[in-house]
Order: sequence, then C-alpha cells, then structure tokens
Amino acid sequence: MSPADTGASTVTRPGAAPSAPSAATLRPGEPGYRRAILALFAAGLATFALLYSTQALLPVLSTGLSLSPAQASLTVSATTAALALALLPVSALSEKYGRTAVMTASVFSASALALVIPFAPDLTTLVVLRAAQGVALAGLPATAMAYLGEEIHPKAVASAIGLYVAGNSIGGMSSRVLTGAVAQAFGWRASLFAAGAMAVLCAVAFRLLIPAARNFRPGPVSPVALWRTVTGHLGTPLLRRLYLIGLLFMAVFGAVYNVLGYRLVAEPFGLSQTAIGLIFLVYLVGTGASAASGVLHGRLGRRGALYVAAVLAAGGLLLTLADSLAAVLTGLVLITAGFFTGHSIASGAVSRTATTGRAQASALYLTAYYIGNSVGGTLGASAFHSAGWDGTVALCLAAVVGVAGITLHATRRAVADRRLTVPARRTARRTA
Repeated sequence: MSPADTGASTVTRPGAAPSAPSAATLRPGEPGYRRAILALFAAGLATFALLYSTQALLPVLSTGLSLSPAQASLTVSATTAALALALLPVSALSEKYGRTAVMTASVFSASALALVIPFAPDLTTLVVLRAAQGVALAGLPATAMAYLGEEIHPKAVASAIGLYVAGNSIGGMSSRVLTGAVAQAFGWRASLFAAGAMAVLCAVAFRLLIPAARNFRPGPVSPVALWRTVTGHLGTPLLRRLYLIGLLFMAVFGAVYNVLGYRLVAEPFGLSQTAIGLIFLVYLVGTGASAASGVLHGRLGRRGALYVAAVLAAGGLLLTLADSLAAVLTGLVLITAGFFTGHSIASGAVSRTATTGRAQASALYLTAYYIGNSVGGTLGASAFHSAGWDGTVALCLAAVVGVAGITLHATRRAVADRRLTVPARRTARRTA
C-alpha cells in the first residue's frame, strides 16, 4: 500500500533540492530507529482512528440525534473536507517550525478534541468539532513522510514508510471495529470517548518515543513559489485527469462505507452494531489489492489497470443490490479491491508524472482524494435517503463510468499521438 493510500503525504519547499544523506540518519537496529518507527506508528494509528471514528456509528447517530443519513454522514465528511483543505497550509508550517513540533501539536490537539466530541449536544456542534479535528489531524499526513525522509537512512526509508502506513491502516480499521463494538454495549458517546482515549495514549507514546530531529533545517516558505508549483500541476492535463480519477474512486468508497451500515442494520439483514463494525475488516482487502496493483500495472499498463479497477468496482456495486448477505459482502470485497487498485495506480502515476514539485503534486492528489470522500459520502447518504440503496449504487456507478470515460479519453489520445509520432519518425530516418 502506498503512502497516499492511507493519507500519507509530504510537502516540502517548492523547488528545493533534496538534501544529501546525513551521517546522522537513523539506521535499522539502532534504538533511535526503533523509537522513530514506533512513534510514527502510534501517531498514524491515532490519526486515522480519529478521522473515521464516526463512520461505523452513522446508523446509531441517526437514531440517537434523530438525523437523516445525509445529516449523520456530515460527521465524516466535515472532517475529511477540513483535512483536505488544511493539508498544504499546515505542511508549510512544518518548514518553519519543524516536523516534530507540528506532528506533536497535531496529534495532541486532535486527541483533546476527541475527548470533547462525545459531549456534543446536537449535530451542529458535533460537525463543527469534527471539522476542527480534521484541521488538527492535517499535521500528521502532511509532515510524517518529510520527517522520515530527513531522519531515516535512505536505504531504510521504504521499510520505515511501510510501517508508518501499517499504523494508518490499522488505525482506520480499528476505529470502525472498536466504535461499533462499544456502541453496541454503551452507546455512541461512549464509543467515541473510547476512540479518543485510545488516541490520547497513542499521542503520549508518540511524544515519549519520537527522537529529536537532527537533520531538519528551518527555512522561509515562499507563498509565490508554492502558488506557481500548484498552478503548474493543475495546468498539466495528465495530472488533472489523475486527480479527478482519485476523487471519483474515493467518492465511491466514501459513499459505500458511509451508507452500507444503514442497509445492513435494516431488514432483510438486521445486523447488530457490533457485526456492522466487523464488516470493516474487509478494508484489509486493500492491502493485498495495493500490492497486486504493481503487478497489474506491469502487465497491462496504467490505463489497463484502471479499466480493471473500474470493472471490479462496478461488478461489486451490482452484486450489493442482491438481498443476500453473502452477495453483499462479496460485492464489498470487489468494490474495496477496485478502489485500492485504482487509487494505487493513480497516486503512483502522479509522483511519476510530476518532474518538479513532486511533494506538492502528491499533496494535491491527497486533497482531491479527501474531497472525494466528503462529497461522495454526503451525496451517497442523500441518495440513500431519497431512493434507498439502489440510489446510492446508481450514484456510485455514475462515478465509476466517469473513471472509465476519463481513461478511455486518455487511451484515445495516446493512440492518436502514436499515429502522429510513427510517421514523423519514419520521415526523420529518411532524411537523416
């Protein structure tokens, strides 16, 4: 699973040259290396546990606060949207104040808010607090990779990133399972408090374990240079297509996972809140799909792999229309595999396409990713409220068709370019 799969991103000074490897970097086997990895594992677990802490609770929130599915889904969408908007500015702060300082402020402020959120008296307060939590959380995914790149020896960075991403994945999954189980016994407020308490413990562990930065050099951040880099990426057609593909795939993922609990708690399924929380274990399919996407890309190319991802997602959506739990779960597996395959291919293509300002290119992709989560989650819930699960599936299928259409457009352009390039090469050889 790539860093972008779980929200990891780096943003460095636009145009800055990579720093030379330092003799002071941490190597595997050293105590400082183990401490850094454990610290970021804990921080990643806390970040993504909090980010999705209400997702498995949406049916319970609807009952407890008399909310429609669309209203309840705002408790997820507001957080991811706020995080998306805060990524670039918060990451810029780390260039001036340091990676460790920003990460510490991020994980502690988000955890403190998590202990207040369970006492929200109404939807408005809950959504405002969750949005503030999204801004607070932005400091981790925006900064963690930069810290690893600066403090870990180059030969160990890949494995260090893998362990950090594992913390992200486990956090995102465990929050859904934990909150579902606690809500079944004690209610949604207790479940959110349990997630907050877990995050506080992770924050304390992070602060105690994280080694002091030895290779960070503060510097001024140029808003003009950042603006030029961002507008340059947005002006690149391929990058725009990749950002849109990431947004559409995540819209499908957000809609399905936000709404599925409502369908499964009702007849003919009638699942308990604990069982619905356990459904999120399907999220682990993404780990295998992300790893397999590299093989798929090697055999079929970027566009071929995207077609496969779209077919998997569409097939899974159609399967979930059946009133059979086995069919719904199989469909969910296919949707999850399709999403992670497409997301891995698109996010990887972003870093390969951008020749300068790669960190900003990835951050823009991540912004589109979380916007897709917010928009898809809310629209999917609205469609469910007005037209049931069929409405949510129809909306998601439209997004998948959008992915296929963008990919088809790129395929046609590539074919046209080859037709123009081949005669030009032949003419060049004749005149050489």
